[in-house]
Amino acid sequence: MKVKVLTKKEELCIACGLCEEVCSNAFFKEKNRDKACIKVKPGEKSSIDVCTQCGVCIDICPVKAISRDKRGIVRINKKECVGCFMCVGFCPENIMGQHDDYIEPFKCIACGLCAKECPTGAIYIEEVEIEKQEKVTPSAV
Repeated sequence: MKVKVLTKKEELCIACGLCEEVCSNAFFKEKNRDKACIKVKPGEKSSIDVCTQCGVCIDICPVKAISRDKRGIVRINKKECVGCFMCVGFCPENIMGQHDDYIEPFKCIACGLCAKECPTGAIYIEEVEIEKQEKVTPSAV
């Protein structure tokens, strides 16, 4: 299955935080880096954490509130989510978001707004092939 995902070139990142601000503003209408679906860790070599749309969270969710949409993007159905945050704890990229202001987790949907604003091209949207993930249970992880 081909899926558009947010991809990174960490060596180009200047840790300006613009991507985090754009993301939180798009999702939560405020520039709050703690509410961004992308995480930049500044340092001598900046690192960028992004959702790879791997789908591990789909199998982890005990109420099946997480699924792939028709474009292959992993989405959370907030009406079905019970706020257990198991998906946050089991995210292999450690990027599923959680904030005390909300009872549901949040994640990147590869909208590309952050990539459009990145001044160095450190993040961009790319179409990749994703293999169908195997069933994962919390006890097996």
